[in-house]
Amino acid sequence: MRTLVVICHPLESSLCRAIARRVTDVLEEAGHNVVVENLYDAQFPAALTESERASYYSSEYRSADVQAQIARLQVAEALVLVFPTWWFSFPAMLKGWFDRVWAPGAAFHHAADLGRIRPGLTQLRHALAITTLGAPAWIDRFILWRPVRRVLRWALFKTCAPQCEFSMLSLYEAEKVSPERFESFVRRAETIVRKWPATVIR
Repeated sequence: MRTLVVICHPLESSLCRAIARRVTDVLEEAGHNVVVENLYDAQFPAALTESERASYYSSEYRSADVQAQIARLQVAEALVLVFPTWWFSFPAMLKGWFDRVWAPGAAFHHAADLGRIRPGLTQLRHALAITTLGAPAWIDRFILWRPVRRVLRWALFKTCAPQCEFSMLSLYEAEKVSPERFESFVRRAETIVRKWPATVIR
């Protein structure tokens, strides 16, 4: 499958980048056509531009500055997101990637009456979000009700790619993770992507 791996962490030595490398290796070994989008290495500008916002509800969204990123998203049949959770939300650069790249005419389509939007990522079949958190699981799950997972599952994937099989793995208390717990976590991620078929039957 055409698989897009999006990485968002500023440190090369981070757990996120180590996880992304392992998952990418497994995908490539399985025969997937993998494209890696490293937002920090590419210095992706997060802020939605004036022209992009002004054209958001027009007949043509002015996406020239991010057309390459949109094109990669539009052909992806599988998507892996690897990022840290900061303050129980996305890093600014990843949020900007959603704001600018999951755009009208690409990830979704506006209704004529500006009612419910229609999905645009009809080719996307599988998605895995992998995140690291400093917080313990009980705070994310029982106090805040997993806000990042809810936004990804219900606001993004259910809206833009309702046919997509979505999974999420969260590495809690990541600052004090042991090598054994880290290895167990990475193997869970590898197990998920190994189940993805290398080709899509159309």
